[in-house]
Amino acid sequence: MGNRCRPIFKSLRFAVLVLFGFLLFSLIPAPQSVQWLSEWPAPVGPAGLAQTAPNPVLQQSTQQSAQQLVQQGVERYQAGDIAAALPLWQAALSIYQDSQQLEQAAIVLENLARAHQQIGQVSEALTYWQQAVDIYRQLGHLQQAGRMLTEQAQALSRLGQNRQAIALLCGDGTTCSVNSAVALAQQNNDDIGTAAALGSLGEAYRLIGDYNRAIQVLQQALAVVETLEQPTYRLATLNSLGNAHVSLAQLSYRRANSAEQRGDRQEATQRRQIGQQADRQALSYFQQGLILAESDSGRSSSPTSSQLRVLLSSVAPFYRTDQPDAAKAAVQQALQLWQTLPDSQTKAYAAIDLAHLLQPSTVTQRVSPLQCLAEAVAPEAAQLLQQAIEISQRIGDRRAESFGLGELGHLYECQTNYTQALNLTQKARWAADQDLLAKDSLYLWEWQTGRILQAQKRQEAAITAYERAIATLETIRGDLLSANRDLQYDFRDTIDPLYRELVALRLEQGGTQSAPTSLQQQANVSQALETLDSLKLAELQNYFGDNCIVVAPTQATVANLGADQNTAVFNSVILTDRTAIIVSLPQGKQQIHWIELEQDTISNTINEYRRELERDYKVFDPRYAETLYDWIVAPFADTLEQAQISTLVFIQDGILRSVPMAALYNAKTQQFLVETYAIATTPSLTLTDAKPLERENLKALALGLTQSTTIDTRSFSSLDNVAGEISEVERQLPGSKPLLDQEFTRERIKQELEQEAYPVVHIATHGEFGTEPEDTFLVTGNAQKLTITELDQLLRAAKYRDRIELLALTACQTATGDDRAALGLAGVAIQAGAKSALASLWFADDATTAKIAAQFYGYLKNSTDSRAAALQKAQIEVIRAGGTTARPAYWAPFILIGNWL
Repeated sequence: MGNRCRPIFKSLRFAVLVLFGFLLFSLIPAPQSVQWLSEWPAPVGPAGLAQTAPNPVLQQSTQQSAQQLVQQGVERYQAGDIAAALPLWQAALSIYQDSQQLEQAAIVLENLARAHQQIGQVSEALTYWQQAVDIYRQLGHLQQAGRMLTEQAQALSRLGQNRQAIALLCGDGTTCSVNSAVALAQQNNDDIGTAAALGSLGEAYRLIGDYNRAIQVLQQALAVVETLEQPTYRLATLNSLGNAHVSLAQLSYRRANSAEQRGDRQEATQRRQIGQQADRQALSYFQQGLILAESDSGRSSSPTSSQLRVLLSSVAPFYRTDQPDAAKAAVQQALQLWQTLPDSQTKAYAAIDLAHLLQPSTVTQRVSPLQCLAEAVAPEAAQLLQQAIEISQRIGDRRAESFGLGELGHLYECQTNYTQALNLTQKARWAADQDLLAKDSLYLWEWQTGRILQAQKRQEAAITAYERAIATLETIRGDLLSANRDLQYDFRDTIDPLYRELVALRLEQGGTQSAPTSLQQQANVSQALETLDSLKLAELQNYFGDNCIVVAPTQATVANLGADQNTAVFNSVILTDRTAIIVSLPQGKQQIHWIELEQDTISNTINEYRRELERDYKVFDPRYAETLYDWIVAPFADTLEQAQISTLVFIQDGILRSVPMAALYNAKTQQFLVETYAIATTPSLTLTDAKPLERENLKALALGLTQSTTIDTRSFSSLDNVAGEISEVERQLPGSKPLLDQEFTRERIKQELEQEAYPVVHIATHGEFGTEPEDTFLVTGNAQKLTITELDQLLRAAKYRDRIELLALTACQTATGDDRAALGLAGVAIQAGAKSALASLWFADDATTAKIAAQFYGYLKNSTDSRAAALQKAQIEVIRAGGTTARPAYWAPFILIGNWL
């Protein structure tokens, strides 16, 4: 597969910058364009600026000149004219640098950094902070160097570069490195610096989704803060802890929704109870913070903003814990406090948040950027958004102006006032396009433009706008999805619909006929397929949520990939009111069939099909298998026969990923689909390196677990036939290396992969693929979890990693209806760097599993069969043998993912 991962260091800016850099905002797009986070102060004192001290070495006139320039800059800054302060400080900096007055130069560099951050020029701010750090290290002022590292890290978090922030604050290990901000503060007994560094570290961990570690670090920060008479730091810690628990609550609710979708009501109830417990803990922290903010109102420089922040943070948890009156009271109190704030970024973004918080929410309600406000709250929301726009314009904040205009445009879109909506949205686009910081909002307004134009029946213009939106998103998607965990979770609401809406438009332009005729229609279908492939890449990146970008090994397209292989490629795209099946045939021919049914109807049928397949205690009922065959394959049956197709490759969408196509049933021939065609699936064609298998020296690293074990209080049964399965792998693939039970460990895997080239890595053990990557793991022989991320690291560290042809995972399972779990299974081969994977969708009888594995490897080794054909023959043998194991429950869960040749 090549080197899939590369770090992201683009000059893109995503986070909102606010007064003195004290307040961080998340990257969740509209309608919650601004989610209030903790007010972590930089460890520089309340003013945030510093005067330079007189220096006797400096000549009198020069000294006075530099000091005057600094003082004048401070006055301009404090008056709100930040742009006028910058040239004054630049001039002072030049004087101090020319005369080698390093300490004075460092102080001015600090001021320049904070000023540039305040006006949104975070890249310049980082440069100035780094220069200040270098000077303080040179002078031996390590305490101040540590404080500057903390400010740098806060700025990096605002850019979405939270892992780089963590590196500055602590390093890569559990114990902070000696030159990190935390270590420097602790070494110099700098309690304020320690509190700020730990608080910022906790926030960064929270933003990458490591909520438990965030809480642990923030508790350490709280212990330090308790020894200080610094209400601002205590307030920040309490709010950070509250938000960390809010994040835990949101995670629990999402998992509850997933359990609900797959029919597990007991787990759904348990997850919601856990979420409400986390919300109640968050509210406890917020209440402590609110009391502190109110008691500090006479001493703090910004008590009103502190109270406002806590109130806004508490609204959602109040609603989710069934306290609507408390939520509404918090909103009203926040509105009153908001009125007293001076113009600032803080006030502008608070107005946008308040506009959305006017509408009540519930624990089960999913918030979407397409959601419309209720008619009753729309007028007040419009007034708040207009004020946000005016404030942003007065302070010259293009990014805040962009969000205000765009949100107001969306409000008019919801009211079907498309002329005014389009006018405001175009202004939002213009404001966002003036500043690199606003690129993450720019795609939102381009998308909104497309929706409005589509509503006006201006299809071609709408397609152009959608394509602009996706082109913009493609440049920042990796940063967005790796920077902010909440956005990863909300992918289906904030990114996924954009791709689907463009695909639907393109397919409509492709004509209503089953086979596009004109060149333009064919081009539209091809472009729709390219957009679908981009969506698949985005889904994979979203699921694994790391700092890597999937690099396509080939430039193959749907139209030509199987041209000489008698292969047909089936793409599906599930829309709200219908589903499209697009088949690409050799020589670039394409056909489309629409399933004119609601999404829920299709999902229910697919789930019933999956449940029927898993029942190994009764005779198989083919009703649902027949229905799906009639929907997906039957419309193309004659064409497939005429083209002499022998292999079907499925690129599935949504819930279709969670079911095997092999068991679709043709009632006319009374055969399963696998009895007619070899079948494979792949998450994305451009990630599929479709090349024939190299059969020379085909051997396996064969790993297996036979014994029962317990992990995290959960019991896993023994796998009595795994030893025989591993023996069959050895017999079919001479030269294979078995590692059973206690030998099956991370260390032994790493050792073997460093020494030998194994084209096949066969793992026979319990495995689960969950809604989130952290719930996706294999069970090793020493009773430990081997996560997919860890397996990825092991395979990528292999000396001969480019020779890994196949990763086999038997005895694994995904839950019915959980298409995110199926997405993880579909992406496992790509994530681990293998060319293809053989895996099971549910836990099957391990005796049958051993038989299918042995037959599969036998065909691969001793014939010219493709991987897909080898699996087909192995499954047909089980079917033709008859008896209980001929039921699909025993052979259908095995799917081939990736390269099928």
